[in-house]
Amino acid sequence: MANIDEFIKQIVAFRDARDWKQFHNPKDCAISLSLEASEVLEHFQWKNKEEIEKYIQTNKNDIGEELADVLYWVLLMSHDLNIDIGKIFDSKMKKNNEKYPVEKAKGQNKKYTEL
Repeated sequence: MANIDEFIKQIVAFRDARDWKQFHNPKDCAISLSLEASEVLEHFQWKNKEEIEKYIQTNKNDIGEELADVLYWVLLMSHDLNIDIGKIFDSKMKKNNEKYPVEKAKGQNKKYTEL
């Protein structure tokens, strides 16, 4: 699997070769991110647990492509906003570990303020 910087280079090269940067302001990129996340949801809408399990087996690639579209927009936005997404991700995971210590959160679905 390529690292984040390689993904970003591919995304920016794809975008720039098509002269699309002019359309990629933060608002419209955020809208695109939200729309792609909604397309992930569409795969599961109106299905019960058993239907979802069966659907995943036969549609894993389609779901994966939607997840890749979400990742595309996350990485493009982080690049355009000059955010080191790898560094921020590491920092956020440290915060999550503090908010959700294993001894309190394991097996729980409660928000950290309720643990």
